Amino acid sequence: MPENYKTVSLSKMSIGQKGRIRDFVVESDDCERIEEMGVTPGEHVEVVRYAPLGDPIEIKIRGYHLSLRKEEAELIQVEVIP
Repeated sequence: MPENYKTVSLSKMSIGQKGRIRDFVVESDDCERIEEMGVTPGEHVEVVRYAPLGDPIEIKIRGYHLSLRKEEAELIQVEVIP
């Protein structure tokens, strides 16, 4: 993966922004559960929308839509694709 791409937390991405999952900030039971849902390093992800109060976040990954709590999205580092 190119090193010049900006890496941000999934929770900081804007609606419509796309990226590639890089890694998890820490390894935890939450991260393991998120990985079981298909959110794994190397997968492309797109932010679809935020709930009215900003939590949860709806993303598109592996061809389906998934909602994550904001605290879960903060654990996921993403390379933003320009």
